[in-house]
Amino acid sequence: MNKTIKKRILNIINHVTTVVLFLLLISMTFFVISSKASGGEPEVFGYQLKTVLSGSMEPGIKTGSIIAVKPGGDMTRFKPDDVITFMEEDGKLVTHRVTEVVASGESVMYRTKGDNNNAVDINPVLSENVVAEYEGFTIPYVGYFINFSQSKNGALLLLIPGFLLLGYAGITIWRAIREIDLPKENAKEEKSVV
Repeated sequence: MNKTIKKRILNIINHVTTVVLFLLLISMTFFVISSKASGGEPEVFGYQLKTVLSGSMEPGIKTGSIIAVKPGGDMTRFKPDDVITFMEEDGKLVTHRVTEVVASGESVMYRTKGDNNNAVDINPVLSENVVAEYEGFTIPYVGYFINFSQSKNGALLLLIPGFLLLGYAGITIWRAIREIDLPKENAKEEKSVV
């Protein structure tokens, strides 16, 4: 009875480990391929995943985090305390909080500030330069992983779960062979005793 319980528990652990490794392989494949295909951060369910590379929005958004931003819509709709992602003049994306909305004729500009910065940003942001709105979804430290996946060595991330899966398959096969050989060895020992 005790052996059957142990065997069932090991069987469940084997199945769970296999599923986890396959899910890891599939998710790594998704992140690497989608980031390579889009030429940037991947997009999931209409949200773009952006990597945070500075500490200007800490402690709310930590350096190395990924954030989900919602692109599109009317870019003149934002009000103070909204967090927006915008394109700076040098082509760099920045995510900061709106401190003031400045209407100038038909155009709308935003004064922005990083939560961790001492002063507002020097240049106001034109509504045409706003790319998306941050809606509060953050995963800490995963941005480092995504940043690496976009590099030339990013395809190596697919090898890690693949090697783990192969290693685990090897261990499972070895255990199965051992279980098959064990009854044969016991039978040989019984014949030699008789």
